[in-house]
Amino acid sequence: ECSERRWRGWREAVAAAVGALQEGGLVAVPTDTVYGVACLAQDSRAVRSIYSLKGRNGTKPLAICLGDVENIYRYCHVNVPDELLQDLLPGPVTLVLKRSEELNKDLNPFTSLVGVRIPNHPFIRELARACPGPLALTSANVSSQASTLTVSEFQDLWPQLSLVVDGGPIGDVQSPECRLGSTVVDLSVSGKFTIIRPGCALTSTVDILRQKYGLIPESS
Repeated sequence: ECSERRWRGWREAVAAAVGALQEGGLVAVPTDTVYGVACLAQDSRAVRSIYSLKGRNGTKPLAICLGDVENIYRYCHVNVPDELLQDLLPGPVTLVLKRSEELNKDLNPFTSLVGVRIPNHPFIRELARACPGPLALTSANVSSQASTLTVSEFQDLWPQLSLVVDGGPIGDVQSPECRLGSTVVDLSVSGKFTIIRPGCALTSTVDILRQKYGLIPESS
């Protein structure tokens, strides 16, 4: 009974979030690392709203978030084996790849690359699958402030959000490691990788890239 009610609540939350996103709104969501704010990546006005919410300069890129690995091929030019993507995703890793023509030109217009996230969190994957295109995703905090692990930690942003999905505390609120966010790795150059942000999954990510796929580290 309880799990049935929870499942119904979950479906309603996904539906409410999809509705808010389709109206151009910003939605706060739990991920596998920290709380995020999402909008539809193909909606240029919503993308501008995310920048003003963050108070960040317009040259700091937003990642895109997808529900499944196979969707990456639509928005990115992939030059690594499919198996490599499957080994790292879903998980707390952002893969930076060359963007394709399909992606909104107004999303990070200053770069030919894009970071891709498939968080290992059922809610946001379900949400991404229910949306017509990728989500643009950033952490739910004002730029240069600490990332957030509970919804109350970004209370100051609530008035600018259409919806806040409370997934409870993420990870260990006491642990500074938990606030590092995803490990960001650039895979856009064949045979090489560059760590752009060490994040929370550095060791396991580098092990897979070096040991299993023989990629060579570049210094960022």
